Amino acid sequence: MNSILIVDDDATLCLMLKNFFEKKDFRVATSFSSVEAKKMIQLKFYDVVLTDLRMPEVCGMEIISHVKQITPNTEVVIMTSYADVPSAIKSIKLGAYDFIPKPFGPDEVLDIVNKALSHKKSVVKTKMKVSSGIHDYYQGKGKLSQQLLKYIDLIAPTLMSVLIVGESGTGKEIIAKMIHEKSDRSQKPFVAVDCGSISKTLALSEFFGHEKGAFTGAITDKIGHFEAANGGVLFLDEVGNLNHSTQVQLLRALQERKVKPVGSNREVSVDVRIIVATNDNLNESQQIGTFREDLYHRLNEFQISVPPLRERRTDIMHFAKFFLNMANNSLGKSVLAFDKSAEYVLKNYTWPGNLREMKNAIQRATLLAKSEVITLNELPTSFYENTQEYLNPLFESEGEGERIKRMLNIADNNKSKAARLLNIDRKTLYRKIKIYNI
Repeated sequence: MNSILIVDDDATLCLMLKNFFEKKDFRVATSFSSVEAKKMIQLKFYDVVLTDLRMPEVCGMEIISHVKQITPNTEVVIMTSYADVPSAIKSIKLGAYDFIPKPFGPDEVLDIVNKALSHKKSVVKTKMKVSSGIHDYYQGKGKLSQQLLKYIDLIAPTLMSVLIVGESGTGKEIIAKMIHEKSDRSQKPFVAVDCGSISKTLALSEFFGHEKGAFTGAITDKIGHFEAANGGVLFLDEVGNLNHSTQVQLLRALQERKVKPVGSNREVSVDVRIIVATNDNLNESQQIGTFREDLYHRLNEFQISVPPLRERRTDIMHFAKFFLNMANNSLGKSVLAFDKSAEYVLKNYTWPGNLREMKNAIQRATLLAKSEVITLNELPTSFYENTQEYLNPLFESEGEGERIKRMLNIADNNKSKAARLLNIDRKTLYRKIKIYNI
């Protein structure tokens, strides 16, 4: 049975369409608020979202972007007045399947929704044959990257729980998404939960949902993450942050495949695959008693270790060029490459923040770039500060005067900064500037 979410601040139209689609064997949800609709989309997968273009809080354009970010396989159909047809056409460029002008007949809207569903199926088949850009990016070309990919390909088709370990910023959530996309559950929801941001008092409500009136502030029924991920994948990031009582309830839900919303007597059957990630040593945590041993073994059916960027030296420029292309697209720039010194620094920096740090650094460098090439001027000086010898292999024939000129250029003629780069005091720098007539 296909599911559809109808979003329109016109309650009468919403309810009319709800009744019509339910008679056509659709599972139908409605929202009179675009803000509420965004939350619903984040919690549950819908095959089709039928949304008005103009609404008081959030416009249909933003709904499209939100849907495509959260559940790319959901098709979006825009409802609009004839006067807004040009805007509706723009919405297609954002990822909407099509638009339908108001007023329309029930059969017209049913026809376009069915076409959207057919289109969805054809796109799914295509995606199964052609790997996406995200896979090309995260595969890498080095030995460690290829080993990581083999593990992903091996575990993806199974139903085993996966524990992904790695330092912060190494891309653990992306690995989880790749496992999901390569599995038989790829067309079902992928629900990501940051366990570090869940408060102890609301944890059960977040995971299992609640009924209206279950506690102060429960003004409506709410489905939890388990129900939202039903049929798909529930990804628990930084799972080591969960408190002991929540760990107990989580283990029970995994073993019984049932959840009970807070304030309810009913049990809901759920079918979810669990993928978890952590930058902690869960094995050590369970040994000292801060993480339940039985839960640890339940989650650790297969472990994938994501290597830090500093151990993937042969892939560093591969990642850097990928982030450069991404930055060009988002910033509307046309930076082509890195100069010799910038490339040397990128390859030899330790990258404590891993891929996340690299992405941010290169986006900033792309924004600052004044030409088609990124130089040391655009990279943070912390990448090479106080390491004069660091760049010496590139400039072995360079004299002291030339080196001072280069560092002054990198520092935008800031004498204090240049002195730090040269690892000398400012007084000495001024003396040498005079000696070399710089």
